[in-house]
Amino acid sequence: MAGFQIRKYQDDDAEAVKEIFAMGASEHVPSSFTHFLKQPLTQMVLMCMFCALMTSSKSFLLPVLAVTLLLAGARQVVIHMSNRYIDICFRTDLENISETYLKQKDSCFWVAECDGRVVGMVACLPAEQAPECLELKRVSVRRSHRGMGIAKALCRTVADFTRDRGYAAVVLHTSVVQTDAQKLYEHMGYEKIREFAAPELVAKITNFTLFEYRLDLHREGKKD
Repeated sequence: MAGFQIRKYQDDDAEAVKEIFAMGASEHVPSSFTHFLKQPLTQMVLMCMFCALMTSSKSFLLPVLAVTLLLAGARQVVIHMSNRYIDICFRTDLENISETYLKQKDSCFWVAECDGRVVGMVACLPAEQAPECLELKRVSVRRSHRGMGIAKALCRTVADFTRDRGYAAVVLHTSVVQTDAQKLYEHMGYEKIREFAAPELVAKITNFTLFEYRLDLHREGKKD
């Protein structure tokens, strides 16, 4: 497979970027559902429901069917939340990438291109809660092109951009189910500085935690 190049986003990249983002976000549905099943509250509700139906109906089939339907419904809720998140992103910063990232100060959006095809993306903009930092956002790589170092190169592009503009650090947010992303960031020198619950009620009930990571560029420079 040929190498790749990283360049600034162009308006012709819009559909490819949205496709990559939607596919990447959808990949987290199975791990999110597994996270839901591992929660003590979920297991307690399922067990109580099974036992109550088993006792009242004196049938094994009914509680099994009921639990199966409940799990199917819960999975649909996870899928709905994922699709809702994707839709919100499409209607906010990804609706007009040039306006959001390329025309704003200290913001940018890049794509990774391989054989003339857009296979990855990343963006950054000033962090709302940390004026001395830029925030890394929307990093994603097509599954078919992972393992080539594209994600690392995209992250380094953001770090270089941030350093060149005199900011002290890069910050980013990821979730408890994005374990591969956590490993990538930690391998690249990011440190987890905060854990907090996602704002949605369902997320709070299921202990769906968000992590904030920070890459201190001054310390990174000393290390290199």
